[in-house]
Amino acid sequence: MNHQVDGRKLGRNTSHRRALFRNLANALIEQERIVTTVAKAKEAKRFVEKLITLAKKNTVAARRLAFARTRCQESVEKLFSTLLERYQQRPGGYTRVIRLSERRRGDAAQMAAFELVDHPLIDRKRKPKDQKLPAADSQAPQAHDPFKRFRKLFRSKKTTQETQSS
Repeated sequence: MNHQVDGRKLGRNTSHRRALFRNLANALIEQERIVTTVAKAKEAKRFVEKLITLAKKNTVAARRLAFARTRCQESVEKLFSTLLERYQQRPGGYTRVIRLSERRRGDAAQMAAFELVDHPLIDRKRKPKDQKLPAADSQAPQAHDPFKRFRKLFRSKKTTQETQSS
């Protein structure tokens, strides 16, 4: 019987599972929102919540313990500066798991957005390229030449050959 066994194994051995949670936690702390499977997000939630609670102690021993668990100095710095200020008054519940409608293509796993609560909105949409408007004084639009770049390349070779032969 499997009494008092806590947590999902996720089809990995212990060291691989610990490395997975460490990487998920570092990615979440750095980016504040990641997309992963629901099972991984639920298990990583336990790991990240303990890290943020540890950061609220704000001692040297807590910093060292956080570094021992994450092995990433940038994550520890953000934990003890930005996230400490953000979650100082919150008693818990620093993360949320939001199920997404689409499934992963390879194995049809249920996907989830795993994010920090109260994170600033992140604009990750592609921004359209600034298109230059034609000058108002030119009446006729010029025809687009798709080979203009290549003509410049070949033109420069011809001019260099002519100067070398003379």
